[in-house]
Amino acid sequence: MTTPRFGGPSELAAALDEVGYLPDTGLAAAAFLAQRLRRPLFLEGDPGVGKTAFARAMADVLEAELIRLQCHGGIDATQALYDWNFPRQILELRAAGESAGVTPDVTSLYTREFLVRRPILKAVETSPSVLLVDEIDRADDEFEALLLEVFENNSVSIPELGTISGATPPLVVLTSNRTREVHDALKRRCLYHWIDHPDLSREVEILRRRVEGLPDELAGQVAAAMRRLRAANLVKPPGVAEAIDLARAAVELGERSLTDTLADAALGTVAKHHDDRAEVRRLLAPAPLAASSFAADPDLPDLPDRADRADRADRADRADHDGHEAGRGRA
Repeated sequence: MTTPRFGGPSELAAALDEVGYLPDTGLAAAAFLAQRLRRPLFLEGDPGVGKTAFARAMADVLEAELIRLQCHGGIDATQALYDWNFPRQILELRAAGESAGVTPDVTSLYTREFLVRRPILKAVETSPSVLLVDEIDRADDEFEALLLEVFENNSVSIPELGTISGATPPLVVLTSNRTREVHDALKRRCLYHWIDHPDLSREVEILRRRVEGLPDELAGQVAAAMRRLRAANLVKPPGVAEAIDLARAAVELGERSLTDTLADAALGTVAKHHDDRAEVRRLLAPAPLAASSFAADPDLPDLPDRADRADRADRADRADHDGHEAGRGRA
């Protein structure tokens, strides 16, 4: 299979757009160069901004197989590179011993037949492919050194079999939520791009594309609510994934605007930490203006916040008035 080639970042951005992913200009340029220069692409950003979804979209536009390696603390070569099928080897030893009456040659057990290919080895041998090394910041420092060796030569060394190399390197996408700093040695080997939360108009467009039947006004209200929540001091600020979940919940519940009923029913789509629930519920208050009002000026401060302040001022005025009336009654 021939991997599609793109004439520039704009062509790649258009192809990603067609499969439902809206990249910004910087991300499209970084992905284009990573493919042309055959360098890994290191994506860093807050959870839920679309790092993993980008790798899936790249696999779609490149007509390549997506191979995912989910990182975690303690991950090692047997989980990332290769391993041996020990149960099958033991069965082979027993069968050979029973049939021949002698102990078989152990080296015959370390062949391709008993090799278990883990994600990195599979990606090296598969062309075309996109290797997603997800949440590299959760892995240990030693694992970063292992990746450097593989990326340098596009090969995996297996003592029993030798070196296994691939004809065409996979497109490697590493993601990090920045729970810790990844070593500079690995970053220097990669092209780096920080994925930020989308601006208001872009998030509205993402919601329109990802959520079928979503009213335009509700899309604008959800996107505006996400801006308020991300600006708040939350333990777990919402990402685009949470915005999509909230929008889908609204459609399933038959809501056409961000009502109090929707905010109560769908609170769990956005609030992902117990300490955030009260603040999230408060900030999910319905937006007073239609989506077009927000889209006209993305830099406009969040108008619902203004309304909140006005409401508080109105309540304070009413309280003062009631106090004056009570005083006159006593007089």
